[in-house]
Amino acid sequence: MSPVHPPGEAATARAVIDDNGILVHWNEDAGRLLGYAPREVEGRPAAELLAPGSPLPRPEPDSTRWSGTVRLRHRDGSVLPVWLLAHHRPHTQGGEWLVVTPVGGPAAHPQDDPSMRTVLTCSPCALAVYDENLRLCAFNEAMAELIGLPQERVRGLRLAEIDGGPESEELERQAREVLVSGRQRDVQTSVSSGAGSRAHAWLARFAPLTDGGRVRGVCMTAHDFTERDLARERLQLVNEASVRIGTTLDVTRTAQELADVCVPRLADFVSVDLLDPSDDEARPGPSSVTAPVALRRAAHRSQNPGSPEALIEPGRVGLYPASSPQASSLVAGRTTVATDLASTLSEWLEWDRVRGERVRELGVHSTMSVPIQARGGRFGVAVLRRFRRPDPFTPDDVLLAEEITARAAVCIDNARRFGRERETALALQRSLLPRSLPRTAAVEVASRYLPAARAGVGGDWFDVIPLSGLRIAMVVGDVVGHGIQASATMGRLRTAVRTLADIDLAPEELLTHLDDLVIRMSQEAGLEGTTGEVGATCLYAVYDPVSRRCALARAGHPAPLIMPPGGTPREIGLPGGPPLGLGGLPFESLEIELPEGTVLGLYTDGLIESRERDVDTNHRLLCSALAGRPTGPDSLGEACDRILHTLLPPGGVPDDVALLLARTRGLPPSQVETWEIAADPALVATVRKEVVGQLEVWRLSHAAFTAELVVSELVTNALRYGEPPIRLRLIHGATTLICEVSDGSHTAPHLRRARTFDEGGRGLLLVAQLTQRWGSRHTTEGKTIWAELSLLE
Repeated sequence: MSPVHPPGEAATARAVIDDNGILVHWNEDAGRLLGYAPREVEGRPAAELLAPGSPLPRPEPDSTRWSGTVRLRHRDGSVLPVWLLAHHRPHTQGGEWLVVTPVGGPAAHPQDDPSMRTVLTCSPCALAVYDENLRLCAFNEAMAELIGLPQERVRGLRLAEIDGGPESEELERQAREVLVSGRQRDVQTSVSSGAGSRAHAWLARFAPLTDGGRVRGVCMTAHDFTERDLARERLQLVNEASVRIGTTLDVTRTAQELADVCVPRLADFVSVDLLDPSDDEARPGPSSVTAPVALRRAAHRSQNPGSPEALIEPGRVGLYPASSPQASSLVAGRTTVATDLASTLSEWLEWDRVRGERVRELGVHSTMSVPIQARGGRFGVAVLRRFRRPDPFTPDDVLLAEEITARAAVCIDNARRFGRERETALALQRSLLPRSLPRTAAVEVASRYLPAARAGVGGDWFDVIPLSGLRIAMVVGDVVGHGIQASATMGRLRTAVRTLADIDLAPEELLTHLDDLVIRMSQEAGLEGTTGEVGATCLYAVYDPVSRRCALARAGHPAPLIMPPGGTPREIGLPGGPPLGLGGLPFESLEIELPEGTVLGLYTDGLIESRERDVDTNHRLLCSALAGRPTGPDSLGEACDRILHTLLPPGGVPDDVALLLARTRGLPPSQVETWEIAADPALVATVRKEVVGQLEVWRLSHAAFTAELVVSELVTNALRYGEPPIRLRLIHGATTLICEVSDGSHTAPHLRRARTFDEGGRGLLLVAQLTQRWGSRHTTEGKTIWAELSLLE
């Protein structure tokens, strides 16, 4: 039961009517107003309380508040004109209307006090005064504009009764706390003003009104912070866009990130359509576009699951005429906004009937098309649509969308530029890396190369170089940096290694020459005094299948792995050496014996360096993956794949990775024959005879004539121009016969053109004509002249 109010004290007549028009609640103050007890009216149609002939109040569609004067029938039969305020509230079984009207009034009007009247008149803020029962006494004109109701009608109502929403009930609770505590309180809330349906952000400041130490009421001032909060939200969205857009150098991913950022904060559905890139590498995007425009759907995002608004799937191309928002904004190079789609886009929607039907079906009421453009180029268009949010796009929304899209445009431009440079660098690197590895009698090899996913193509390289005497050189290197410059530097170093390997330099000597080259490259780039700016690491190994020994040296490169037959992988204790480009520091080599079937693992640091695990952990994983016993014909390739799968993350690697695995082979002693030759020219005939006999043992009689001639010329030159000791070695390879003559002289031979009447000078020229290739290499004892004869008939 409602309390009985003293005469003159304000009260509220309250009634609740459901959506079917049935009275479900009637308080005592309503009974005193019209004379009906609750049991007499509750459960009956509210229309029965209207005076005969009075029209039924009809609120506007979708309206949540109604006010007006209604002629009501008193229980005694008289008719009373009563001003009513009704609020529609959601209910578990639909909705209901809360109907209130003030009864009585405050004992004193605040405007009777000159000071209070001055405050109410002059205050620039919306201000309202409530008595100690939290019933409205008065408010100023600024508050009247916010409430949208006449002051004389709502005086005596409580704060929650004036607004009717759950937010106002919380405000009333806070105001009551001020009454009890006597302390000021600020409350932030979001409520709708009476003048419109859009929610605003408010700061309600409650201050106690005291008289002689007693709280007599509460003064409330309302400050509209909607624009400030909107500006803060826009700033937060721009900041969020700078973080979320452009996380990769992938155009499609960037377009999807743009759509994801805008939904639902800015639009209900966003589509991003891009122009296909042109063949002109100097301009990633055209500076102008003409209609109709062919655009490829890159991404879209909707608040509705499955994006039913999308008529084009990602990756498909759509043709947009001049009347479409996509073409109009892209051609003009500026944002276009359409709010009345039925009139502003009627030509386009009539041309595309399916789209027009979908627009009407979803209730799309506002469209904004923002061109994606940066650095003088146009890349596509982002179209934002609203159908759930009732408010259209505002000029501030346009500025926000343009700011976000501009950031995405720069990222798309960067991604396309990166893609072009990456493709160029990849093409350059593919042309520089070996397309296939040579088949040799010394080793069986397998390799893998993976370019970096984001940083661009780097300078990692590997190579397998056949040397004289069936020996093989293996090299893995890594140039500092990424991009075309790193690939070009890698190509120069790879060529230099091949050239230096061809003259049979020892591993440590080769690295020394390579170090000098890197320093000169730095100087050529104008980096004198900072020679370390162009740098690289390198590992160089030479394996001899005859002696089954391997010489290695490295320059700041990860140490290789070795796995003996039936053993476990381990790291070779090879001295590290400084990286290439520092200059002035020595390199050390190591020579080890490798049983046949030993697996060598050479790799770059991109294989073992990652953010997920430390180097030691990755090194253990590498050894474990290599220990898969690669023994089959394709097992080295499988081992490479197993290593990459174990160590590298899915979706791309952060740095280039080069991996080279080699299983050693040994040449049987029966395929090698050596003769020690005394310094006597008369022994040349004897040596020729023994060589022919050995070839018969090897069943190489078809090559005996050429081999006999080559051996005769090489041994004769050694006896004539060289120094003891002189040694002849024949090596029977699978497809070649190798003749080597060593002596103690360090003087290198060279071809010369003999004159007509010269008695000599034609020996090496004859050797060069008869053999597949020939050359010389320096040894610790002197030099070795070698020649290879093809055994293929």
